[in-house]
Amino acid sequence: MCDILEVFDLKKTYRSADKPAVKNITFSMAKGEITGVIGPSGAGKSTLLRCINRLVEPSCGHIMIEGEEITGVPASKVRALRRRVGMVFQHYNLVGRLTVMQNVMHGRLGYMSTLSGVLGLYSEADKRRAVEILEQTGLGEFLYHRAGELSGGQKQRVGVVRALMQQPSVLLCDEPIASLDPASAQTVMELIRNICKEREIACLVNLHQIDAALKYTDRIIGMNGGEVVYDGPTASLSERMIERVYGKPMDQLMIKDIC
Repeated sequence: MCDILEVFDLKKTYRSADKPAVKNITFSMAKGEITGVIGPSGAGKSTLLRCINRLVEPSCGHIMIEGEEITGVPASKVRALRRRVGMVFQHYNLVGRLTVMQNVMHGRLGYMSTLSGVLGLYSEADKRRAVEILEQTGLGEFLYHRAGELSGGQKQRVGVVRALMQQPSVLLCDEPIASLDPASAQTVMELIRNICKEREIACLVNLHQIDAALKYTDRIIGMNGGEVVYDGPTASLSERMIERVYGKPMDQLMIKDIC
């Protein structure tokens, strides 16, 4: 299979820190691959995702999307880059006073001029696509509800649909179920997995729930101290390797250790 996302020797050091947040990160992902990133707090999971979508600038290394180098791309081209990299956030990042439909359509802004975006001049084709995806994800009846009125699970599904409206090649999910109850978490993870498989989107998802990582991903990248200490099939992740990732046995892990 063709690699959609390639990361080579990635390193990020913040000015205020005395050691890198991530270092020596190298991996690649194919179409439709669901990769879970696990590790203790401060392991560098979120920094890795933020480097890939250029929310932060890597200190060195290379990131390729569909064979195109994206590290070092000037700010003027970042907007176009982000069309191909969808992002789902832990705290949804929705505009509560706007409707579900309005929030979802924000996923098309990268394809529009600034003036058209400000005026909300979306194409009829884009509107139809939004309605179709919302209906497929069980949100059809909420099109004109304000986002702030929705439950946490519904808000996160809106966040996923907004990212899908970008028609991305890569979907980055930063702890998408951390704020959800178990039933909503299951719904969101099933949605992410099914959509990415169906549309052949490479998905990199940070998770602090080990059980969710084991259930919904094809592959696990385990991080500790900013480095990858495990990279392999989910089915091969042993309790001994989990202990290496977190620095303590699995039965001793508390939520504070893994979030």
